[in-house]
Amino acid sequence: MSAPAGATGRGFGRLLVAVYGIFAIASSARALYQIGTKLDEAPVAYLLSGFAALVYIVATVALARGTARWRTVAWWAVGVELIGVLVVGTLSIVDAGDFPEATVWSHFGQGYGYVPVVLPVVGLYWLWRTRTPRSATNHQEA
Repeated sequence: MSAPAGATGRGFGRLLVAVYGIFAIASSARALYQIGTKLDEAPVAYLLSGFAALVYIVATVALARGTARWRTVAWWAVGVELIGVLVVGTLSIVDAGDFPEATVWSHFGQGYGYVPVVLPVVGLYWLWRTRTPRSATNHQEA
């Protein structure tokens, strides 16, 4: 799993971007359908699905771009994704009444083979792995 520094969308990163893209499309389609046809049945769950879809879209674009600015966006998007899946996953188990319908992140992504809980960990690792080294002057003592 090596790639040039800063190249989030190259090598293994291409596979990661592809998986994020698939999740962006799948979660967007699901959320649009749920919000458009039955929002009144489970508004919290369906709006969370919509939020998750937006996070996946932003993460996909940011990881694919890989520039310094987009890497910062990717760190935030993937970090929010991890927090979201951990919080929603926990709440959907502890207080199932708040989640009468599943979201992408319910039960830590059980409906998606737990990929939603693994994906941000891999994404954060990849961002860390492909980080650009600081310039030599930043490491020298004065």
